[in-house]
Amino acid sequence: MRQVLTHVPQLGQILSARRRAAGLSQSALAAKLSISQNRLSEIEAASGSLTVERLLELCALLGLEVAIQDRTANPASSQAEW
Repeated sequence: MRQVLTHVPQLGQILSARRRAAGLSQSALAAKLSISQNRLSEIEAASGSLTVERLLELCALLGLEVAIQDRTANPASSQAEW
């Protein structure tokens, strides 16, 4: 699966969908991350507060990877967001 992130809530949706596809409950995945089920729920609902370290740990457990690449030439995506 290749997914291009365009907004923050999308990340939580991807992580949640992947967790469910892997047959993991929030409690089970939270236990593997040594966090509470409530914290995992917050991450899936509002992943803007997610650290890069935690994101990479989540991705590793869910069989995902993070890739950074140049944007393709697209007028809609050429505006700087920084």
